[in-house]
Amino acid sequence: MADTPTASPRVLSLSWGRMEVARAGSAEGRGGPSPTTVGKDFKLYPGGGRAWDWNETGTAHHPGIQPADVEELLDRGAAAVVLSRGMHGRLEVDPRTLDLLRSRSVEVHTAETTEAVRIYNRLAATVPVGGLFHSTC
Repeated sequence: MADTPTASPRVLSLSWGRMEVARAGSAEGRGGPSPTTVGKDFKLYPGGGRAWDWNETGTAHHPGIQPADVEELLDRGAAAVVLSRGMHGRLEVDPRTLDLLRSRSVEVHTAETTEAVRIYNRLAATVPVGGLFHSTC
């Protein structure tokens, strides 16, 4: 029997400096209560997610999202990855990060955060997807 991929949590709302995310395994979307997590920046992946702490990998607006930032998404089974560049597109993506994802044949999308959330939620309905979301600048 083949393993069924674990669903990725959906982003329920986004505003400057605030995101609301459905917790993994919640009844959100199935007519039940919707346990959520609220925060500023998130790492989301098949089966769950957590706050995205840039200090863990030395991420900064320049050179941007690091290869180490996406490793956890890949380790958790993401077949596609969405990288948000911030609400004003100020967060860069290190070219080595894109090289890593492409070398592993991972579908990758980069966009400002509002568009990145739209792409991520659309993908989450059909494929195991991971995402890095920055809800300010």
